[in-house]
Amino acid sequence: MSSSFNPAVPYLSEARSRKFPWLNVVLFAATCLSTLLVGTFLMAGYNEINGEAATTNIWHEPLSILNGWPFALAIMSILLSHEMGHYLTSRYYGIDASLPYFIPFPNLTGTMGAFIRMRGPFHNRGSLLEVGVAGPIAGFVVAVAALVVSMGQARFVVMEPGTLENGIRLGDPLILKIVEYLMGKTPPPGMDIFLHPVGFAAWVGFLVTALNLLPAAQLDGGHIAYALFPKYHQWISRIVVAALIPLAIFYWPVWGIWIVLLFVLKLYHPPTVADWYPVQPRHIVLGLIGLALLILCFMPAPFIF
Repeated sequence: MSSSFNPAVPYLSEARSRKFPWLNVVLFAATCLSTLLVGTFLMAGYNEINGEAATTNIWHEPLSILNGWPFALAIMSILLSHEMGHYLTSRYYGIDASLPYFIPFPNLTGTMGAFIRMRGPFHNRGSLLEVGVAGPIAGFVVAVAALVVSMGQARFVVMEPGTLENGIRLGDPLILKIVEYLMGKTPPPGMDIFLHPVGFAAWVGFLVTALNLLPAAQLDGGHIAYALFPKYHQWISRIVVAALIPLAIFYWPVWGIWIVLLFVLKLYHPPTVADWYPVQPRHIVLGLIGLALLILCFMPAPFIF
């Protein structure tokens, strides 16, 4: 008896016995701690702007690290939502995927983000696109919610270049400008907006969304580009690299790291199991949503010195 396979219908992969994900749990806990630490200093800076006491000596007051919980909760929720968007969609389609691996790191956010490992192939281009776009959509929704909730605590400040605190500004993605306008928080001339730490976490979420949605290689945006334009994926990737070169020279040198990363990934995307199976109209809509999110979140210069 012959059997057939319909790649449009999700199915469950064979169950495997798995060990308890100790590494995932340890990395998650470590990232909670690192973001709590960063959040403590961010909250101290925010309180100082408001003329309030700013205690950051956690060596003498270890429990003061708990002051950073608003930022830690916000950024961990955004990152977790992004990765769970990928994970749950993968599981829905029966694609074997790992739980998220968080990366603690001593930088301005306390983390280098998170990722999941895909242990199995994508069944078709439709499932590839849905897995790719689910993460950015989920993370974006939570980031917007965090920004809206925090906007009432944002402050207008006069930015005076030449000081350590005020010498670095954050880029303004389009979504930030839209929320500022809708909530009556557009800065007056000569002033800028100083975000609450939860708002800064939202800003980080927008940056993560934009970086992941670049339509190149095997980034989330690369998945979308391959799903919709498999024959032109490598050309689209090359165009993205070409566009990033002047941005790295004139706006943000870190774009150079992304150029190197994309070349390491070889600007290539492996085919799905049933590459021949056509995408559905809903996938085109989802692809347009992904493009819209990229436009809303992209910043030529995320950090302005």
